[in-house]
Amino acid sequence: RFEDLHDAAEVIRARGGRVAEGVEFYLAPASAETQARAESTGDWQTLISAGAIPLPPGCGACIGLGRGLVQKGETAISATNRNFKGRMGDRDALVYLASPAVVAASALAGYISAPTNFSERTAGTATRRHEKKPRPAESVQIMKGFPSSVHGRILFIDKDNLNTDGIYAGKHTYRDDMTPEQMAAVTFENYDPNFNALYQKGDVVVAGFNFGTGSSREQAATALKFKGIPCVIAGSFSETYKRNAFNNGFVVFECPELVTHLRAALTDRAATTVGSEITIDYAKSVLTVDGKSFRFPPLSPAAQELIVVGGAEKLVASRLRAKT
Repeated sequence: RFEDLHDAAEVIRARGGRVAEGVEFYLAPASAETQARAESTGDWQTLISAGAIPLPPGCGACIGLGRGLVQKGETAISATNRNFKGRMGDRDALVYLASPAVVAASALAGYISAPTNFSERTAGTATRRHEKKPRPAESVQIMKGFPSSVHGRILFIDKDNLNTDGIYAGKHTYRDDMTPEQMAAVTFENYDPNFNALYQKGDVVVAGFNFGTGSSREQAATALKFKGIPCVIAGSFSETYKRNAFNNGFVVFECPELVTHLRAALTDRAATTVGSEITIDYAKSVLTVDGKSFRFPPLSPAAQELIVVGGAEKLVASRLRAKT
């Protein structure tokens, strides 16, 4: 934004000097109009004169495209809004988020630095998780074409807030030439490169809480479908991810009690851990693992229909054909 470029320029004016040796300071205006406005006020030239490197207007490095990507072992600080692992370059780089003023001050200092001095204060954090009441037993009618049950091996992804970049990397998202097989081959590579070596067709993926947070890319759901994963079970899902999954004919559902059980039972856990066999009874909305049963929300007729027909687009197309 123009305001961001202005804040960064004000830090340069106040502190003076140039970008520290060994530091690359990139400018990526949101649009050509934003750049033109910054040029008209002198902010753009102030930043360039201090050693900033201009990039073409647009998303650029934020989505892993073009110049300015971070390499393995490098550390970056960015005024973008996401620093998911691997999103802005190598998965083993470190990316911190900050305001434009802090980014500019850090570029001058050569290390992460505030534009003003502050007294030190211990940071505090707190988490709160909604406690769900036990669900009563509930049977549902299974639609023709929808599986009444699924049996397979668990692959447990012991990670809360696993974002879509971890599921399906941004560098693949904008490639329209990738086949379903190629998409399936790169799943979870930003989260755990070992996932695809462990995976066997038919494995059921179980993950932590808030699975699929981040961007709205549908490939994070479709790639898992193409891989042959019958479903993903998680403690909870990003609502956007859940909607994308069903709209593309892929089953996901929540069972936080299963996640709690696996974290207690699998004591020697890696990023991805092979677990026990699991049986999912969709008719009774019950899953069984390690001799224990856990209930999950029943899949509605509407959800089942999306799976049977292959997603929302195919469902709408079939209804339109039925009217002609």
